Amino acid sequence: MKKRLLSLIACAAMLAGCGSSSANAPAAGGSVDENGNYVLETINITVDGTITATVDAGQAEFVQQWEEAVSERIGHPIKLNITQLDHSDYSGTVSRTLTTGQPGDSGYPDALIMSASMLRQYQTTGLLWNLADAYDNAEFQSRVTLPSINMNLRTADGAQYGFSPTYGNGCVTYLKKGWLEAVGKSVDDIKTFDDYYAVLKAFTENDPDGDGNNKTYGVIAAGFGKLDEAPYINYMPEFWQGAYPSFYKNRETGEWVDGFTEDATIEALARLNQAYKDGIIDPDTEEAGTKQAREKFFSNDQTTSEGAFTYWAGTWLRTLTDNMNKNEVRNQNGDLEELVQLPPIKEIKDTWGGYLNREAPTWVITDDGDGNNAREQAIFDALFETMLDGDKVQTLWTYGAEGVHWSTDAEEFVLNAGTENEKTYTYAAGEFHLRPNPNDPNSLWKKNHLDAVLVIAPLTNGFVDNDDLITEGNKFFTENCVDAPQAASSSTLTEYEADLAEGKKALMNKAVVGEITPEEAVQQYKDQFGSVSETIVAELNG
Repeated sequence: MKKRLLSLIACAAMLAGCGSSSANAPAAGGSVDENGNYVLETINITVDGTITATVDAGQAEFVQQWEEAVSERIGHPIKLNITQLDHSDYSGTVSRTLTTGQPGDSGYPDALIMSASMLRQYQTTGLLWNLADAYDNAEFQSRVTLPSINMNLRTADGAQYGFSPTYGNGCVTYLKKGWLEAVGKSVDDIKTFDDYYAVLKAFTENDPDGDGNNKTYGVIAAGFGKLDEAPYINYMPEFWQGAYPSFYKNRETGEWVDGFTEDATIEALARLNQAYKDGIIDPDTEEAGTKQAREKFFSNDQTTSEGAFTYWAGTWLRTLTDNMNKNEVRNQNGDLEELVQLPPIKEIKDTWGGYLNREAPTWVITDDGDGNNAREQAIFDALFETMLDGDKVQTLWTYGAEGVHWSTDAEEFVLNAGTENEKTYTYAAGEFHLRPNPNDPNSLWKKNHLDAVLVIAPLTNGFVDNDDLITEGNKFFTENCVDAPQAASSSTLTEYEADLAEGKKALMNKAVVGEITPEEAVQQYKDQFGSVSETIVAELNG
């Protein structure tokens, strides 16, 4: 009987079928031929919002072209089924699926995307396949330029349960240039937290949009802290500074600690509470998801918008700018608004050293527990090996479907026709270029899943989209980032992670809005979870 994941405390009580799976459970999507060889016929994958070729944005064409290219490569037909989950509750839905299901069940994934913290929760459960040998012998190894990304995923005994085709990336703080100018500041004036706070206060009180209503806010984020996903502090880094409200290894002592119990967390909650009381933080932050926070920031109605927003680097500098242009967000001079990137403030540099580069998201393969690697190796060969083939399939994962998301045909198209933002794009035959977004014909498509700049084995076909803003954003981040703390992993943490995150979020929100003090929030956490926290720390240090 294979060990099953119990990531939800009430799982056994709530779900009677939350038991073990048979070691002889049938593998989904394959068969054995007359020679006794395993033939993979179908791959079921579960993904999050990082696949931008969604059902409404050319996913069918992506799947069709993937099936054609991979079938030709492996020598027999293969079908790809994609289940794309809501990004906001991805980890919870995956937990329920893996807890209650097993290979062979409808909807159970052969492979799926996990964050680094999710990987460390699941790699001790027996649910995931050790792909170390497959990775070491992959054809793409000769082209890997960032070997440490995957080597860092290996456990102490050399096992590897995840595959990262890119490095992690992280968040930077974006400021509206027009708002800065309206309050008499520039990005060069912001060196410390006090400088940053003063600018946010000016954004709140000095009518930076010039509408006379003075209903603006300094900053918005998708929550005061993202306590269910590493690196936890990346959406409000200036306020959290050196605090880290989860389990991490102290760099000075080398010991694992529970960061939520530290004085640094109390200080961070106090900073957030003061900003909330001063009206600097948009109150929608408490319940906002990433989509709501983004859309308020670049909304055409700037009356209750914000001047600062911390979000992902690189591609998102282009995406946020394009959305502001599409919505015709303008500064007080009537010009289209621009964004500037804020270098890490002194307090961030003095503690972490820069913005946090998260551990890379990973792909994993589920283990059917039959003691035979044939199915799992076939999935690796068809899905992961081809994902970094340097050519046709990697292009599909990077840019999407040919003729839908990108093309090399001669063509001309116009975006924002009939407006002052009208722009004509003309390309010669053989010239690689992105096409209009299927979801928004007035903006260019950007990428599908892999970022061409972040990938560990670059494309070899010369298909590179030279977008100046994306290049600028990636360069800025790489020059101003440090690696985030390694995600923690222990059996007790796996069992209680969801409850810890939910409990910490509730206490954090109460402290920020003033229902309890920061000190009371930390003490209540100790009262409620102290013994669990101590057990986790002991396991981590053991």
